Amino acid sequence: MSRAFVREPEGGEAFEDLPDRPISPHANFVTPEGLARIEVETARLEAELAGLSPEDKAAHARVSRDLRYWSLRKNSAQLVDEAPDGETVRFGTTVTILREDDTRQTFRIVGEDEADPNAGSISYVAPLARALTGKGVGDTVTVNDHDFEIAEIR
Repeated sequence: MSRAFVREPEGGEAFEDLPDRPISPHANFVTPEGLARIEVETARLEAELAGLSPEDKAAHARVSRDLRYWSLRKNSAQLVDEAPDGETVRFGTTVTILREDDTRQTFRIVGEDEADPNAGSISYVAPLARALTGKGVGDTVTVNDHDFEIAEIR
């Protein structure tokens, strides 16, 4: 292991510094639910940090790094709380698309930190979300050589 990233505190115990989590260059748009999750995560990490033993340097490094990330995301959050109009795909809307094989897929377009494709949400900067934004029911978009038709917007 490279010694460049290892510190030895006064007690002699070595631990590895953790690099900061990367921050996206995109605007930090969030839904009301996304902002609430950021606030919960920040509060949880603050409580966890306060409860750590001073001797647990590795846990301090991990929790401090995560708290820095979520604090930055909280401070840069831009709440988008517009009710979807059902006419046009935009941030916060739920979209049902029809794939080339006639299968339907429904997802909500959300902020980067709240996106979870397995739970039915994708980031507004994802290629499919960007292609769909501004379109309406019946419009077709092509992403990665696949066509998708917008079947429903809520």
